[in-house]
Amino acid sequence: MKLNELAKEIIATYQRHGWKLRRVLLRVESRSEFQDELEGIRIDQGSIDALWFSRASAGNREAWELRLLTETPFALFENFEPDETEELREEARLEMENKMRERLEN
Repeated sequence: MKLNELAKEIIATYQRHGWKLRRVLLRVESRSEFQDELEGIRIDQGSIDALWFSRASAGNREAWELRLLTETPFALFENFEPDETEELREEARLEMENKMRERLEN
């Protein structure tokens, strides 16, 4: 299955469960498959292909999930407290990306 078709399926599934696509992480060689399909979504260059989703969580927190862009589901999840700064959130998201990359290398 093409990467962009797989992404559409994953996005639709997450949206049915209340998640919103916030960012896309793509390798250079994967980016050309998407062209204008992700208009309005932040696309970051990375060493893996993955999708970032978020939604409201219990206790006024915000949940973020990094879903690997593969047919076999694999995701990492983090809840952010309402008083966490964007800088701390970004550090946590980068750490999640690193963990996923390490997982793929092993």
